[in-house]
This record gives sequence, C-alpha cells and structure tokens, in this order.
Amino acid sequence: MKFKPRFYSFLRFILSPILKIIFHAKHINAHNLPREGAYIIASNHISAIDPIVIAIGQKHRYVHFMAKAELFEKKFLNWFFHSIGCFPVERGKKDLSSVKHFEKVVQDGEVMGIFIEGTRSKTGEFLKPKNGASLIAYHTQTPVIPVCITMVGKKRICHFGEPISLEELGFEKGGAREYREASRIIMEKIAELREQDLS
Repeated sequence: MKFKPRFYSFLRFILSPILKIIFHAKHINAHNLPREGAYIIASNHISAIDPIVIAIGQKHRYVHFMAKAELFEKKFLNWFFHSIGCFPVERGKKDLSSVKHFEKVVQDGEVMGIFIEGTRSKTGEFLKPKNGASLIAYHTQTPVIPVCITMVGKKRICHFGEPISLEELGFEKGGAREYREASRIIMEKIAELREQDLS
C-alpha cells in the first residue's frame, strides 16, 4: 500500500470547509511548520478527528501519522489509511517496523505526526507522554513541533507551537532517561499552548 498525495490533497480540500463549519475548527500559527524540511509534529489527542484537524491546517505539507493497528484490520480501511500516509503501530509493544518506517519518513524530509500520549484522553486532560516522538527525534536528528488541540466552548482550536530543537530537548547520548526528559519538555510546551488558548 502506498501513500497517494493527490488523494490526500483532494480529501484535505473537501474536508477543510466541513471541519471549519461543523466542528468549528480554528488553527493558530499553522505557519510554524516550515514548507520544507523534516519535522515531527507531537500533539495531544482528544478525538478521532484530530489527525484531520492537524492535516487541514497545512496547505503545503503532508503529515504522515502513526495510527493504531486495529484501524487497518478491514481491507478498505487498510487501503484508505495507507493512502493518506498513515502507518499502523502495535500499541503496548516495541513495534520496531513502525519506528523504522517513520524514521524513513523524516529522513526523506517529510513530516511525521504522532500523538505523544499514545492514546486518546477521554476527559481532555493531558496524559503521561510516551517516548516515541523523542526517540525518533533523537535517532533522526529532527526538530519537534508541539501542537495542542483544545475545545474552547464549541471551538476546536489547533495551536502549532514553535519548533523545538534537539539542543532544547537536552539530547547528548540518547537513552531512556533522555527520551523521558525530552518527552516531558515536549508535553510542557503543549501545555503552554493550552494555557494561551484558555487565557
């Protein structure tokens, strides 16, 4: 199954007005994702439409998302999600094939999207971050862009933060401790975006 850029662009064109009208989606600082170069988008996760909300905020970039393997079980959905640049990951396991796939995505200069909490928050409150984003950032030497999705009344705000450099993430030699600390820093940046949106 291959990513289909034209299909992705078509869906983004169709869904953009729907998301804005029905779900009151609003994007802040979407230009913080540069038009060129590899980046990792690390976002919180509050609903099933979060990948679409993030994607329609980017007119010039394709965002390739990690998605839970269960979504790919049916033949049509398997084709659909691969066509829009999603790749399955086995949650709760060391899924090295997924890690290698997304390392290649950023090594090719593309944009990877990952929900740093590893699952959806049922309450909207932040969950403890996982280390996937920081691990891939370190191994591919790729900066991270924090994104926060927040419900403010009926509005669904998708706020893009400033890129976080590898130096800011505190990487030196890699390893579990550094990955945890980098994940904490990313989560703090996401929390700061929410504070701005709620103030």
